[in-house]
Amino acid sequence: MVDYANITFVREGAVARLTLNRPQRRNALTHAMMLELEDAFARLRDDGDCRVLVLRGAGGHFCAGGDLDAMAEMPPLPSNGAADPLVAAYRQFGEALLALDSLPQATVAVVEGSAVGGGFGMACCSDVVILHESARFGMPEPKVGFIPSQIIPFVVRRVGEGAARDLAVTGRVIDGMEAQRLGVGRHFCANTAELNRTLKSVIEEILTLEPTAVAAVKRLVLSSATRDDRAVLDDAAESLVGLLRRPQAAEGIKAFKAKSVPSWAKG
Repeated sequence: MVDYANITFVREGAVARLTLNRPQRRNALTHAMMLELEDAFARLRDDGDCRVLVLRGAGGHFCAGGDLDAMAEMPPLPSNGAADPLVAAYRQFGEALLALDSLPQATVAVVEGSAVGGGFGMACCSDVVILHESARFGMPEPKVGFIPSQIIPFVVRRVGEGAARDLAVTGRVIDGMEAQRLGVGRHFCANTAELNRTLKSVIEEILTLEPTAVAAVKRLVLSSATRDDRAVLDDAAESLVGLLRRPQAAEGIKAFKAKSVPSWAKG
């Protein structure tokens, strides 16, 4: 779809595949890479023909967090007392995570190897996470004197405050089985062949669902963490009636009764 320097982004029918592509650095994040991710997510949001995003890392690792070499190159503070320009640069990754988190399409993260720091955050912003036996998650940044700043709210919402606090203050890295127990991902795969079969099955499952209904229910699930219950219920009632008045709902109900397949599930 678009040529990037640090990621690859292609579409195969209704499925977009975004691959973090710095395998020589275990796909560690640089500012340029974070800008590319934000751009790709923005393009995807406006792509009405795309129904699923698959997020993966090249070379056997998902993402090893921030690139320490890049982070060590600290420019001097402005001499005129102006704001530190690095604050906005690092805050930008939060915007990329928000964009991923709120995509109307279903998102599937395939996690192999390292998924710490920013990698952990991207997994927590995905709807479905498929875990390879090699997957490792954590927030080990305090071991080297800094923090995983922009991923924190997404990790807390995914695993809960208690587990997030434990991971934050110990810096420990957990394996895929513990990540599954904590709710990071539903699927745990012992090898790559099983992982690829699971991914194929998940995509097929998602593509049986009507895409506007998927976007609506996903939006309501996400809003439940931050909005008043009554506001969510009001929104849900209006959304339901709006969906029921669309021809797709009539088609879906008719197909269900006839034990046939609606048009959106035939591709």
